[in-house]
Amino acid sequence: MSPADDPVTSDPLSSNVANPGLVRPPRIYLGTIVLGLAGHFVWHDEFAPWSVGLPVGSLLVVAATLLYVGAVRTFTAAGTPVPGNQAATAIVRTGPYRFSRNPIYLAFTLLQLGLALAVNSLTLVITALPAVALMALVVIPREERYLERRFPSEYTAYKASAPRWL
Repeated sequence: MSPADDPVTSDPLSSNVANPGLVRPPRIYLGTIVLGLAGHFVWHDEFAPWSVGLPVGSLLVVAATLLYVGAVRTFTAAGTPVPGNQAATAIVRTGPYRFSRNPIYLAFTLLQLGLALAVNSLTLVITALPAVALMALVVIPREERYLERRFPSEYTAYKASAPRWL
């Protein structure tokens, strides 16, 4: 396909990457985690018994880490970049992408909720909400529009076979 035939780059109003912005999803989650931890240290807002929160939270952190590593390895094996500010080269349907179109964002969310339980912080749970809302309402729809333009039939079929989150 020549650059003139590429449905993404031939439109001067569309970007040739899924997420060209300066505010990257990992930074969004990191920011809400830092904000939540700072709020927790100020307000000491415990919400769960330690006997439940620490083991369940630790398990979620481990699960999030494994999910993230699996998703990144799957992208790498497919030869497509992970960062949204680089052009996608393939639709990935294997590994965790069989069950979720966004396992990395799911991993970031599980990490934040796991940390919230492990340190027993309601503020950390509350600060996860804007991150998830931003992903669901802005970032993911933008990425989906990009992938639909870049891989019209392949992405549409994939979208019908795997849920957005779980």
